[in-house]
Amino acid sequence: MGVVYHGNYAQYFEIGRTELLRSTGVTYKYMEKNGVMLPVISLSCNFKKSAVYDDQITITTVIKKTPSVKIEFDYEITNQDNQLICTGNTILAFINMNTKKPMRCPKYILEKLTLPKQ
Repeated sequence: MGVVYHGNYAQYFEIGRTELLRSTGVTYKYMEKNGVMLPVISLSCNFKKSAVYDDQITITTVIKKTPSVKIEFDYEITNQDNQLICTGNTILAFINMNTKKPMRCPKYILEKLTLPKQ
């Protein structure tokens, strides 16, 4: 069909949130080393236009709310012509790797995030 398969957008969102966290100095590897898992518990995607093969896409990722037990990411994906391809949202839960129970967002993550005033 010449368009990007819809299932790929979940991977694009993962790239966006991984790089956003990395830009603040937080990596999944560091979190896991410190006993924190961050599984996706919700994912939504609203398609506005099809991305086609050879499009150069930009993934814009933001955290609009201070994380607690959950952290929420919003996404916009645009193409090289700045046309909106899709918007999306994921919610992830902080899980203690030892107990497998939900936990509050670690303080070292909260200290590194720059969030808008609420």
